[in-house]
Amino acid sequence: MRKIGLDVGSRRTGVALSDALCVTAQPFTTIYRSNFDDEVKTLRKLIEDHNVNEVIVGIPYSLNGTVGPQAQLVIDYIAKLRDNLNIPVLEWDERLTTVLAERSLASANLSHNKKKKLVDKVAAALILQSYLDSVQKKGR
Repeated sequence: MRKIGLDVGSRRTGVALSDALCVTAQPFTTIYRSNFDDEVKTLRKLIEDHNVNEVIVGIPYSLNGTVGPQAQLVIDYIAKLRDNLNIPVLEWDERLTTVLAERSLASANLSHNKKKKLVDKVAAALILQSYLDSVQKKGR
């Protein structure tokens, strides 16, 4: 069984997918946000097609750990996902993952537009990898 990681933004959601052993996370795709029902339909198809048993969603807490406006929007989104998906939807602290994704892409020889298209799914991969590492560490 695989895991999906999500980096939910106001315009786009980055999606990452784990390998079958749930050891590594890879950037997978981007879902453009418009209609929640369409987003859920896309996620259900990904879940079914890739044998996913958990969704990990990054919450962008403020640096001091408080829930700011964007974090609250993501928490509300998670509640809606839980009502519409038949698998667990877990919350994960994702402070600074988008910044880390942007930094990792900064050194790549890519155009601004290509970097912009990649940053969301790279951030999702960082969220998912952090979760997978935590689960493995607890299992040892």
